[in-house]
Amino acid sequence: MSSTPVSSAAAVGTTSVAEPEAEAVIAGARARIDALDERILALVQERMAVSAEVQAARIGSGGPRVALTREMEILARYRAALGPQGTEVAMQLLQLCRGRV
Repeated sequence: MSSTPVSSAAAVGTTSVAEPEAEAVIAGARARIDALDERILALVQERMAVSAEVQAARIGSGGPRVALTREMEILARYRAALGPQGTEVAMQLLQLCRGRV
């Protein structure tokens, strides 16, 4: 029985991408991620401003600064869309948006 060397890519059933091609794929994907991050940050900043408007109106009318029922709806929506970690994302977002009045 002779042993034939098998590449690690073949051993795990994946295809190998040439290094220069892989670098190009990575660079392109990272550029897209950076563009997405810019959009996400702009949207978070916009959400913070809108949340401040809601809080000011709520406080101005004698209501509480935070509406827990509304926050629970937001947590559920993020959890449904992103799974259990969606709750963590929503919590961070809600914390960013609280107390800016």
